Amino acid sequence: MSAAADVDGGPVRTGDGPGGGPWLDAHEQRVWRSYLEGTQRLWEHLGAVLDADGDVPLQEYEVLVRLSETPGGSLRMSELAHALVHSRSRLTHTVGRMEARGLVERRACPDDGRGVLCVVTDEGRAALERHAPAHVASVRAALFDLLEPAEVDALGSALEKVAANLRG
Repeated sequence: MSAAADVDGGPVRTGDGPGGGPWLDAHEQRVWRSYLEGTQRLWEHLGAVLDADGDVPLQEYEVLVRLSETPGGSLRMSELAHALVHSRSRLTHTVGRMEARGLVERRACPDDGRGVLCVVTDEGRAALERHAPAHVASVRAALFDLLEPAEVDALGSALEKVAANLRG
């Protein structure tokens, strides 16, 4: 391995990286770090908007959104975990907190005695309706209003490819 300077003057590793493959070049490194910072700051910003009144954190809001988009407002816990890219354990804790506040209910799956459904309640729908306008406005202002239509298309296409590749 050797080091060279990138266009910003920082070191760039050349030669084989971990696992024998090439290191990221300077451009790839900038894109990767921009992606990491941008997604973290976006997630933090959106969470702060929802946490303004403290009753529905962003993770719980996403549960309510997914449930509200289904017929009957329910999903099997395993399907919900997969859709949210959460472990079943993590989702179980999140849903437990939401259930204690009356936002969702867990019910036995009628066609499979081993399955458990997560069902949005009227209180959960009301919370979603309360928070949706501010959430959508913040997503628009922090992301979509900054991008040209071609950039939105490119971002969507790129992230769809990554998700499909890692979905397994």
